[in-house]
Amino acid sequence: MPRIEYEPKLDFKDVLLRPKRSTLKSRADVDLVRDYVFRNSKKQYSGIPVIASNMDTVGTFEMAQALCPHKVFTAIHKHYT
Repeated sequence: MPRIEYEPKLDFKDVLLRPKRSTLKSRADVDLVRDYVFRNSKKQYSGIPVIASNMDTVGTFEMAQALCPHKVFTAIHKHYT
């Protein structure tokens, strides 16, 4: 049975990012690593919630190997071999 969602959805034009004061002294002090516990499986993930695009020059195995030590995901291009 299809699920009908009635909640409002947001698009890029609906979201505005505003600068905010911070107590950090340097951009080097920023920690992008986040910890997640998945709702249904209770498995945990610790990493940077960024995904490299699946474009043909970005979504490659070489890019995945380069980003893996930094805990960043890579979406592999569908025609990449």
